Amino acid sequence: MREPFPFLSPVTADAPRRLLDQARGLPVPRVALVNAGSVNALEGIREAAEAGLAQPVLIGDAPKIHAVAEGIGWDITALRLIHAPGAEASAHAAALARKGEVDAIMKGQVHTSVFLKGLLPRSAGLRDANTRCGHVFHITAPHSDRPLILTDGALNVDPDIATRQACLTHAVHLAQQLGIERPKAGILSANEDPLPSLQNSMDAAVIAAWAKTALPEADVAGPMALDLIFSAEAAAAKNYVSPVAGDADIILTPNITTGNAIFKLMSLGMGCCAAGLVLGLKVPILLTSRAQGAPARIASAALGVIAAGVRR
Repeated sequence: MREPFPFLSPVTADAPRRLLDQARGLPVPRVALVNAGSVNALEGIREAAEAGLAQPVLIGDAPKIHAVAEGIGWDITALRLIHAPGAEASAHAAALARKGEVDAIMKGQVHTSVFLKGLLPRSAGLRDANTRCGHVFHITAPHSDRPLILTDGALNVDPDIATRQACLTHAVHLAQQLGIERPKAGILSANEDPLPSLQNSMDAAVIAAWAKTALPEADVAGPMALDLIFSAEAAAAKNYVSPVAGDADIILTPNITTGNAIFKLMSLGMGCCAAGLVLGLKVPILLTSRAQGAPARIASAALGVIAAGVRR
């Protein structure tokens, strides 16, 4: 057996204190846990409840949920529990959200595509006709509370310009909810010049021009290579001038592969804590990777409190 891959970080970030403190100053949301009948799912919602970040509503196979809860020593008799096994669970969560009976929805032991199938279609009644949804990661490094908002690394596979504009809008608004008065967003490409041979660089220029009037509360630049987004020194060396250079709050990626790779590199290689949400519906959707641990689950719950708080 060879030694662990050398690029994996031995350090794991805790849930950021600033995020937790902000969330605990807001009303505790009612969170519907979809397909709650697994140890990881129930432990995740219990952690959030014990941290004062969720009032759990459990949805799924009721006998299985009771059995798992008993196995982990959690008394759930006082919690609302809805028997809706399998694919029915997401539809029940959507109905609760439509009726204003829950303030957020959390993914349990269910494949992401099945989970979202009951929430994202307009027939579910959770989004307006012209609204596009987007996923955001709130990423913090060990020993730092400063977030980087990354979109979209988990939902939109190959988004068109309109979808990326919606993702950027969601990210800017979330950044403002987090207390970032004037967010700075970099639109990622492989270079800083729009090139016809690199379509996402052309699209980035279109989105940046659109943002000047559509998002006047933010500084948006693009196309930008990753070194320009992260490093003021790299920007100076390349004579690239922008308030976003080396100081971005948001990265808008061109596709899911790029966003997902950045998220996993920062999580696995840098030990970052990444909280995940889907935005654009009537309630935020807490969506994290199955490989993420307790800090990411707690951070996602806190982020959900903040995103849901303005709706109550």
